[in-house]
Amino acid sequence: MNSKMNDYDNLLIALRKITRAIDLHSKRLLKESGLTTSQLLVITAIDKLDKATPSSVAREILLSQGTVTNLIIRMEKKGLLQRVKAEDDKRSVCLTLTEMGRTRLADAPETLQAEFLIEYRKLESWERQMLISSVERIATMMDAKNIDASPILTSGEIQQSF
Repeated sequence: MNSKMNDYDNLLIALRKITRAIDLHSKRLLKESGLTTSQLLVITAIDKLDKATPSSVAREILLSQGTVTNLIIRMEKKGLLQRVKAEDDKRSVCLTLTEMGRTRLADAPETLQAEFLIEYRKLESWERQMLISSVERIATMMDAKNIDASPILTSGEIQQSF
């Protein structure tokens, strides 16, 4: 048996470590706050936006309208938010956090990318561009071009766009 690893083995190990770190953090978030990373994104956006609507939340977190709508429906059933008809346009819906939603937001740990961004911002501009280019190339090689994803490190709840 050849104990020598191929160059791609190191790349695959690094990708697996990244995937595992994301998965572990997502599980920690769920255990500590009862929220998935996607749900945390949604309630953070609702808290931040003035007169949050499903479409404004989708734009804020860079996910498709359909993905956000599905999250909103599930979160409303869990009592984390409410949909209320807009006063000025009865066809439009505004989103507000319930007391439970505000509590969960306050109790949630930092997102994984907050730690990542601290280190990322220390890099030189050329290093950042090289990383972006390399990871985008890997995503293309993995046929991940049509996957709906937000700029947040999470696992699960990722849907393909059609």
